Amino acid sequence: MNKYAEFENYLKEQPDAAGRFGPYGGAYLPEELVPAFEEITQAYKTICHSAQFISELRRIRREFQGRPTPVYHCERLSNRLGTTQIYLKREDLNHTGAHKLNHCMGEGLLAKYMGKKKIIAETGAGQHGVALATAAAYFGLECDIYMGEVDIAKQAPNVSRMRILGARVIPVSHGLKTLKEAVDAAFEAYMKEYKDAIYCIGSVVGPHPFPMMVRDFQTVVGIEAREQFQEMTGLLPDAVCACVGGGSNSIGMFVPFLADPVEIIGVEPLGRGEKTGDHAATMKFGTKGILHGFESYLLQDENGDPLPVYSVASGLDYPATGPEHAYLKDVGRVRYETATDREAVEAFFALSRYEGIIPALESSHALAYAIRAAKTGEFDSILVNLSGRGDKDMDYVIENFGYGEDLSI
Repeated sequence: MNKYAEFENYLKEQPDAAGRFGPYGGAYLPEELVPAFEEITQAYKTICHSAQFISELRRIRREFQGRPTPVYHCERLSNRLGTTQIYLKREDLNHTGAHKLNHCMGEGLLAKYMGKKKIIAETGAGQHGVALATAAAYFGLECDIYMGEVDIAKQAPNVSRMRILGARVIPVSHGLKTLKEAVDAAFEAYMKEYKDAIYCIGSVVGPHPFPMMVRDFQTVVGIEAREQFQEMTGLLPDAVCACVGGGSNSIGMFVPFLADPVEIIGVEPLGRGEKTGDHAATMKFGTKGILHGFESYLLQDENGDPLPVYSVASGLDYPATGPEHAYLKDVGRVRYETATDREAVEAFFALSRYEGIIPALESSHALAYAIRAAKTGEFDSILVNLSGRGDKDMDYVIENFGYGEDLSI
């Protein structure tokens, strides 16, 4: 008997009508934004079951995004590490270079359906910003992207891409000047423009319906990967893993495998170590709290204010994680591990040297866990969501780590 059979109707059961995954999620909003989010919820509920919407989104994925993306067997890297075989779901080959376009095109299509003229968003590593700027260009919408000044400096190639695509990149200069502050600024802007704009959240975070909606758009990753892996091997993988910041790439990968006898592992950034301010390992060190309109695990002080966070990967340095991840951790279906900056950079160079694939630093955290697991022989096969490509990170990596000469790969 499959011990995970209880998850067979998971997508219909989670979240509930209030947008809660068990005790997590919900919508904690200023009074003036309640009607705006109700409008988004009703519009999404209407179109998500529309044959026309689904058909158009499938056409966009096929003809514009280049889906399906392949599953790839890392034969050289696997053989170097032992007997465990590592496979990658190649979201780096999705148009714009990451998984983010999966939900951005859906959100852009929703904005058009709702008659909005502008889309507003935040970005950390810049991949969400690039994807949303791409969607805005495709659908003929204005686009404002809020980005912390630290991330603007780290992710210069993506900043240039956003501007070339016609988006306004608005620097955020308060606080730590990274992802959390960018979300703050985007929310403030949306409060002033919600009648003509839609806020397109970049992960499975924020008030309901965004954790659900982004999850639904991202499940294409896991649906494809599950079918492709079985076609390649005749089996399911022993384990599936993905990096977790807010958690969009990972939830999209995980949900289609929930009812299968497969180990599922989310990998968070341990950064420089366990000291406060040196990591963004929310599931390991966080407690239940509220941030940016939703309830989940949160790195917070005694007053409930978010703690400073850090990661070498700009897309992971967020002090909370998606409410669905918190729920899956509590019910014991997903295990959450960590990888340090050094492990992620070593994985970055290992995949580059042995497979000719330069991964995003975010994805390198998941790959680092897979490499660690392969060395122990814990699994016969492990499927990693390679959520993005690493050309955006090359200048930063070279400046801070050289060409990997002193790293153990």
